[in-house]
Amino acid sequence: MNKAILVFLGLILLASCKPAKKEVKENQLLEMVTDKSQVILEKEGVRFRDLNKNEKLDVYEDANQAIEARVEDLLSQMTLEEKAGMMFINGAPISEDGLPDGKQGLKGSSSRMKSVVFNMDTLKMNHFNIWSIPADLNIFAKWYNATQQVAEKTRLGIPVTIASDPRHHFSNSIFSLEAKGFSQFCETLGLAAIGDAALVKEFANIVREEYLAVGIRESLHPQIDLATEPRWARINGAFGEDAQLTARMVTAYIEGMQGETLNENSIACMTKHFPGGGPQKEGLDPHFSFQKGQIYPGDNFDYHLIPFEAAFEANTAAIMPYYGIPTDQTDENVAMAYNKAIITTLLREKYKYDGVVCTDWGLISDLPMGPDVVWKARAWGVEDLNAAERALKIIDAGCDQFGGENRPELVVQLVKEGKLSEERIDESITRLLRQKFQLGLFDNPFVDEGKVAAVINKKSSKELGERTQKESMTLLKNKGETLPISKNMLKVYIENIDSITVAGYAMVVKTPQEADLAIIRLNTPWYPVDTKVPMAKGFHHGDLDFKGEEKARILKLLKTVPTVVNLYLDRPAVIPEISEAAQAVIADYGASDQSVCEVLFGNASPKGKLPFELPSSMEAVYKQKTDVPYDSENPLFEFGFGLTYQNK
Repeated sequence: MNKAILVFLGLILLASCKPAKKEVKENQLLEMVTDKSQVILEKEGVRFRDLNKNEKLDVYEDANQAIEARVEDLLSQMTLEEKAGMMFINGAPISEDGLPDGKQGLKGSSSRMKSVVFNMDTLKMNHFNIWSIPADLNIFAKWYNATQQVAEKTRLGIPVTIASDPRHHFSNSIFSLEAKGFSQFCETLGLAAIGDAALVKEFANIVREEYLAVGIRESLHPQIDLATEPRWARINGAFGEDAQLTARMVTAYIEGMQGETLNENSIACMTKHFPGGGPQKEGLDPHFSFQKGQIYPGDNFDYHLIPFEAAFEANTAAIMPYYGIPTDQTDENVAMAYNKAIITTLLREKYKYDGVVCTDWGLISDLPMGPDVVWKARAWGVEDLNAAERALKIIDAGCDQFGGENRPELVVQLVKEGKLSEERIDESITRLLRQKFQLGLFDNPFVDEGKVAAVINKKSSKELGERTQKESMTLLKNKGETLPISKNMLKVYIENIDSITVAGYAMVVKTPQEADLAIIRLNTPWYPVDTKVPMAKGFHHGDLDFKGEEKARILKLLKTVPTVVNLYLDRPAVIPEISEAAQAVIADYGASDQSVCEVLFGNASPKGKLPFELPSSMEAVYKQKTDVPYDSENPLFEFGFGLTYQNK
């Protein structure tokens, strides 16, 4: 796993629903519940979970009752401390022994993290997001079931909701976690490059099935920010810069994950980052204090809302606002989750959104990261407020849940001091409980550990993932029909690609001088910001062009031997000289060496179209308006560009 991700993971710990009545027939409760649960109550031949251990069937325990009635009943039994705990979601590790409080195989700061058991017993938390996981996903399922058994023993037996960032993409970036054990697809940019909504829905359905198998019930995705500022460091998690394309993609994505309505077979989508995080000044990401605000020089704020309008129509279960300050767009220049005009006036009132709103991670507490190094809380515009005041402002803005924090005591303090009403807390808890009931967690939170292997990474899923890696590749230049590479091209020089893999297609030679053709894989350039915060050093900020010795080295190779340049695009790249000198240029959005070779040697065809334009120079990038799509002067390759050829 990427080192920067490990640092991050180790250091940071619904749509409107109509009350529905779910009929439970005699003995319908799954045998698995009987096997796992220790609090089964039988009434008139029907089995229920006696979650509060009072030997009677409460309304919230009764699956025959309407969801709203169950929510109301449970809410009336909860203490202030239990409500406060539910308002926080933070990270939890999974040890290799599958124990909720285990530490086997955990290293560094992960091994010092407080266990899920501690959080449930002491902080009353029951939402967690999972980061590093064992390679054996059977251990994940075992851990999940054991954790739900611990939750079952708490006073009210409220089940745990497990969330995760994306885990199904080939590339291992800051915000797309390693696809350890899961099916591997191209990144979402690649899905946008293919542009097939039906394929996106099929992808999302596979994610849904694989998440369900191990107990993940909430996705901290999709990400639907628009890449209108090409230097922004988080473009690789989104669908590009076109609002309508992104809207089509997110509709299919949510339909594949949630279905028509949120139910026991759904994964709840937390769509992010409202109201669109793309227009960051100079592309500097507001995870860090060097951010310069979210700006709209093109007066194009509403353009960034188009994908979210599609997400609302698809009934996304939750929304995550971003860190950025919507500079001069509202009555106060404060970050989105602190901004009442954004969360209440726009999201709640204009769009009538009554699903869960969860902040992005780490808005309240600073994080010490070593001697003289502190990762500041993302409390932009309210830095002078203390932790309790920050929590109050976030709740007052209209948010329900705090991401990446373990601070329930702040909510308790605010209520006891009379600064926050418990009635306001109940609004948020109602939304959070409703989601748990809709997902069926109160009736059967367990997974069948014996079925994990049959569901995860099935042959059909693996094949589809590999297909997306290949079809999303975008052919930008093909001088003299160099691609697909002829079978007579026996000698190739390679860089940054596995020689054993290439040897299955051609003879690999050691020097360019020996070769008929060179194949090199390159990444879009990026340049670290001057900072002491380790996490920030892994973000792909800065200019998009190759510079200095590296650029000279690449151009020298291109002049030495005809060269195919394969470029990984996690952001738009500026490559005019390289494109001019290369024999062929083909982009990917996360692809294995095998998938790349399958395309280059003609066993598969590239079908991708650019999900963003590639500017012709950095000067053109500097002149772009941060909030306006495809507006660079004389782009090298326009949005939607892509050549193709037939496979042999």
